[in-house]
Amino acid sequence: MSAAPSTAPEPLDPPHPADVTAPSEATPAPEVEAVAAGQAAAVGRAAAEANAAAGAGTTARANTAAGAETAAHADDAAQAAGRTAGELARTAERHAAALLAPPAPTRLGDVVPAPERVEPDATADYLLAADAVIRVSADPAAVAVAGHLAALLRPATGYPLPVTDAATPVPSGGIALDLTGEAAMGEGGYRLDITTDGVRIAGGTAAGLFHGVQTLRQLLPAAVESATPVTERWVLPGGSILDRPRYPHRGAMLDVARHFFGVTDVLRVIDHLARYKLNRLHLHLTDDQGWRIAIDSWPRLATVGGAGAVGDAPGGYYTRADYQRIVAYAAERHITVIPEIDLPGHTHAALTAYGELAPDRIAPPPYTGTEVGFSYVDPASERTYDFVADVLGEIAALTPGRWLHIGGDEAFKVPAEVYAGFVERVQRIVAGLGRDVIGWHQIAPAAHADRRILQWWGTTGEDAVTAEAVRRGARLILSPGNHAYLDMKYAPDTPIGHDWAGLIDVHRAYDWDPANHLADVPAEAVLGVEAPLWTESVTTLAEIEFMLFPRLPAIAELGWSPRSTHDWSAFRERLATHGPRWATAGITYHRSPELPWPTTPVPAPRRPSADDVGQAPVSRLDETPVRPGTAPDRG
Repeated sequence: MSAAPSTAPEPLDPPHPADVTAPSEATPAPEVEAVAAGQAAAVGRAAAEANAAAGAGTTARANTAAGAETAAHADDAAQAAGRTAGELARTAERHAAALLAPPAPTRLGDVVPAPERVEPDATADYLLAADAVIRVSADPAAVAVAGHLAALLRPATGYPLPVTDAATPVPSGGIALDLTGEAAMGEGGYRLDITTDGVRIAGGTAAGLFHGVQTLRQLLPAAVESATPVTERWVLPGGSILDRPRYPHRGAMLDVARHFFGVTDVLRVIDHLARYKLNRLHLHLTDDQGWRIAIDSWPRLATVGGAGAVGDAPGGYYTRADYQRIVAYAAERHITVIPEIDLPGHTHAALTAYGELAPDRIAPPPYTGTEVGFSYVDPASERTYDFVADVLGEIAALTPGRWLHIGGDEAFKVPAEVYAGFVERVQRIVAGLGRDVIGWHQIAPAAHADRRILQWWGTTGEDAVTAEAVRRGARLILSPGNHAYLDMKYAPDTPIGHDWAGLIDVHRAYDWDPANHLADVPAEAVLGVEAPLWTESVTTLAEIEFMLFPRLPAIAELGWSPRSTHDWSAFRERLATHGPRWATAGITYHRSPELPWPTTPVPAPRRPSADDVGQAPVSRLDETPVRPGTAPDRG
C-alpha cells in the first residue's frame, strides 16, 4: 500500500553568497579535526617520506650545501608551477591517505541522469579535506556557480570552502571550476575529472559548470544533504565523466492555479529540477479555479480571480515581486521560467473578475470544481484582445525567457474556425512582444507562426493534425499523458492522483523514446520533454514531492542522456541509491516496489524554517492546508 504523504519541509538549497575569499582564510572545523586526527598516524610515515622526496623537508636542506641547492631548485620549480612546497607536502599526504583509505562509497556511474561517458579510475579517489579551496574562473557567472557549490557543501561538511577566482583555475588539492568557452561541449555540457589531487569541472558555459556541480553532489556520500555537520569521509570516486544534454528543453510543469502554492514551495520545486539537470519550469498560472499572477492593468484578476481553489481550498496569487523572486531564483540555477496564461478556455476565474470578457457580459460566480471545457473569453470582442495584449505584455516584461505559453486546450464551446482565428491573433500578439509562442497541441490547426512550439500531451502516439503542423514548421515538446503526467497514480492504491491516462509507475515513466514516440514526426522536430503535475488532488508540498519522486528523475534522464545509455535494469539500480539522499534532504517520496532501495539507515528528514531562503511565503490568502471537497476553517 502507498502511504499518504503528510508533511515535508519548506526549505530549499541554501542561498549562496557572492563573496570571494582568499584561500589563506580556510580553517578546519572542529568536527573535521576530530576525523582527521584518526587518520594522521596511518598516513604520517608515508607523507613524511613523500615530503622529503619533494624537497620539502627543512632538515634535509641543512645537511649539505648540495642538498640545500637541490631543495631550493625544487622549491623554485614548485613555485613556478604555482604551487608552494607546503602544497606539495599536502598533496603527498593526500596521496598517502588515498592508498590507505577504503574505496569511495559511491560509484562514478551512479549518476542520474546517466552521463554520456564514464571512465572510472579506482586508484584516483579524492578525499575532500577541511582546507580545500574552490578555485574558479574569473567570470561572474562562474563565480556564482562556485558560490552555489560552496553553499551546498558547507552545511554537512562544516568546512569553510573559501572561493577564489583565477585566470586558469587548477584543483591544487581542492576543486576547480574552469569556464572554458568550448563550443564542443554545447549549452550545458561539462567534463568532470577526479584525481587524488582534486576535482576539476570544465564547462563551455556557466550552465555546464552548474550541471557538473550537480553531478559532483551526487558522487559524495548521501550525508552531504544534511543541514548540519556530519562526521563523514567526504570521498569522491576517481575517474572522468564527459556529459552533454540530449535535448535543449528538459522541463517540468507545476499547476499553481487549481491549488495555490506559495513562493517557498515553488523555490523548493526549482531545487528539485536543478538537482536532475532540468532547465525549464513551466508555471500554469491561470485556470477556471484561480488566477495566480497580479496584473497591474487588470487588478481584479488576482484579488477576485485568485481568491479560491478546487474544493473551496484557500487561494492566493503572486505579486510582481513574488514572481520576480521565482524567476531570479530559477535563473541562478540555470532554469528558465515559462509562464502559461491559458486561453481562450480555462478562463472562468478571469470571467469572475471581469464579466465584460464573457460572451454574455455577465460575471459568473467562482468555480471550485474540476470539470473542464465550459468557459471561454469572447473571441468576437476587441476588449478580449486588449485584455490578452495587456496581460501578456506585463508577463513578458517580468519574464526574461524567450517563451510565453498561451494554453489553448479544451476550449470545447468555441467553434473550430473561430478558435483558429483567435489563436492566430494571439500568436501575433506574442510575436509582437519579441517572444516565441508555446501552446498545447490543440493549437495545431491554426496557421503556423515562426518558431511556434506545440506541447503534445496525447496518449496514443498517433496524431495526424500535430504531424501536419510539424510539417508546416512547428516544433514539439513531448508530455505524453500516459508516460509523463505526474498527477497520475503510481498504482491503484496511491492515495492521491488520477488514472484517466493510466497508472504511471517508474518503469512506465522511463520506458519510452521521445525521438520516435509520435508517428510521422521526425526526431529533429522534438525539442525535448516535460513532466506536468496538475494539482486537482495535490494540496501540499509533501504531496507535490510524493508525486515527483521517484518519477521526475526518469523524465530527466530521457531529456538529458543519450539513447545509448537507456537501460531500465541499470536505471532502477542507480535511482534506488538516491533514496537516502532524498531522506536526508527531507524530501517526501514514494518507495516504489520497483526499485531496490538500500536497507541502510539514513538520517531523519530535516525541517529547517523558511528563514533558510531569507523570506517567508507571501500573498497566500489562507495558509491552512485544506483537502479537496472540504471548506477551509477560517476561524
